Amino acid sequence: MFVIESPIGPLGLVVDGPAVVGVRFAARPGPSTDHPAAGQLRAYFAGERTDFTVPFDLRGGSEFERAVWAEIARIPYGEMITYGAIATALGDPGAARAVGTACNRNPIPVIVPCHRVVGAGNKMVGFGGGLDRKRQLLELEAAVALQRAWS
Repeated sequence: MFVIESPIGPLGLVVDGPAVVGVRFAARPGPSTDHPAAGQLRAYFAGERTDFTVPFDLRGGSEFERAVWAEIARIPYGEMITYGAIATALGDPGAARAVGTACNRNPIPVIVPCHRVVGAGNKMVGFGGGLDRKRQLLELEAAVALQRAWS
């Protein structure tokens, strides 16, 4: 695991060749890397990148979790969607809690942006990295989106 310093604390980056297979919050100090994902994450946190183009591999998870992760990967930068809306999109409107559990098990947060998933009424609930990190990520994206819209 490589470590990248970020405004939300050190991130552990797990790669398998060119593919990212994991991002971990609160990583312990370790070696850094020049893997393209590290550069893209740094650019994201600097407000210079709004999408990730590095290949990633969502390993493990149930069929339902993989479907949730695929839906999450499609959420546009600076936007939010509710757990219930994802459940409905997957054909099971009553599965909002299961969507939340799948979000918590997302092996590649930030790159697969589970921080963009919120509770009903856009309520700030649940995030494997903690609500402070979720808020910081959403605020970063909102600020960058506004800056780009106004320039």
